[in-house]
Amino acid sequence: MEMLLFRIFLIRLEDIMEKIFEDYFSELQADMVSICLEYVEDRAEKVYIYCSFENNILSSGFFYKVNGQVVKKNRLNDVINGNEEEYDVSVDRQRATIAIINDDIKSLITLCQKYKKKMPTQIKLTYDVLKNRLNADYCYETVFSNDKDKTAYDILEEWYNSEKNI
Repeated sequence: MEMLLFRIFLIRLEDIMEKIFEDYFSELQADMVSICLEYVEDRAEKVYIYCSFENNILSSGFFYKVNGQVVKKNRLNDVINGNEEEYDVSVDRQRATIAIINDDIKSLITLCQKYKKKMPTQIKLTYDVLKNRLNADYCYETVFSNDKDKTAYDILEEWYNSEKNI
């Protein structure tokens, strides 16, 4: 009986640890979305965030859907309507946003190590602002490092182009 109770306790402890891991993981993803929403001054319909950690190389990027058009972070002013205020798309602002996303990725790596979980090689986050819904697509396999000509930036560009052509 004691052994059965101990086993039940361990199973419940694992459930608690799993929830804690998932909660922390979700918080870091939410932080990425938050900083990207701040960058776009909460004026996007969708936010797309790309995170890559493959062969110890960290990379990230982000783009948006604004006024019905998929647009890169530095081209937001190309899609403003009439009397809308222009976006601050300065290089300093872009770098600061990327730095925060990269810090969040580093925290994800540390979190996965702490909980002995496999770190995704690629994360694609799509936040639908209008529906308040986050979709996360995780990949754990090699995405680009086996290809001598491909980089994480190429994968981001492919994703951007596929979303733009929908």
